[in-house]
Amino acid sequence: MILIADSGSTKTEWRIAGAKNDNGFYFSSGINPYFQNSGQILAILKEEIPELEGMSFNKVFFYGTGCNSESKEKVISDALNEFLNAEEIFVGSDLLGAARALCNHNPGIACIIGTGSNSCYYDGEKIVSNVAPLGYILGDEGGAAVLGRKLVSSVLKNQISPTVISRFYETYHITRNEILENVYTKPFPNRYLGNFARFIYDNIALPELQEIVMTSFDEFIKRNIMQYPESAKYPVHFTGSVAFYFKTYLEDLLHRNNLLPGKIILYPMPELIKYHFSD
Repeated sequence: MILIADSGSTKTEWRIAGAKNDNGFYFSSGINPYFQNSGQILAILKEEIPELEGMSFNKVFFYGTGCNSESKEKVISDALNEFLNAEEIFVGSDLLGAARALCNHNPGIACIIGTGSNSCYYDGEKIVSNVAPLGYILGDEGGAAVLGRKLVSSVLKNQISPTVISRFYETYHITRNEILENVYTKPFPNRYLGNFARFIYDNIALPELQEIVMTSFDEFIKRNIMQYPESAKYPVHFTGSVAFYFKTYLEDLLHRNNLLPGKIILYPMPELIKYHFSD
């Protein structure tokens, strides 16, 4: 029996799986070793998924944001070793998890567009090259945090139509100062800004909001995907809520750039289970 975890900026999905079936799934908040130490992560696990504490597993596979160095991977593995009874624990990046889910053992371009964004060329076994995502301030093109940042900035600076501004305040009932406080003084501003992507989706018939999505996706393609020479040869796959719910716009832009759309899935977990039982 194995335990697979897929952790993003906002939530972590945990799935217990056997060779023939799924035996249970659980959810906790997002885990990121850049913002949380082992003790804080352990406290989250104990509070949010107490059913798993002390359970025995042959293998545990944890794929998460921020797990891109040995030191950060150790932050996660130390917490998991304290929380679980596991014979073997593997910690890898959420991007590796996405690549394994999307490409299995085949080469391709694997992308995540959720709260943030990331991409890589995967040769069927490992990540060969990766354009640095750089976070929602310097990068994360196409991600929900960037969509939200562009929307909120346009609203506060009156750079978008009165129709959008009116609907925005009718929907959220917040003030300019409340927005600024959440962005500049409270933790996880990327999550806060990412929540506004739902407004864009709910009002996507408005041309100004379509423009935000299209320009953000075009930036992601130009600044990330097209830096991989292999993108001209292999399909470009996506996972993540923004990619999935705005996939019509994404596929259109891929075709415009002579790229081959591959899988576009909401969550990697079902495909990750297939990957780990495919050998």
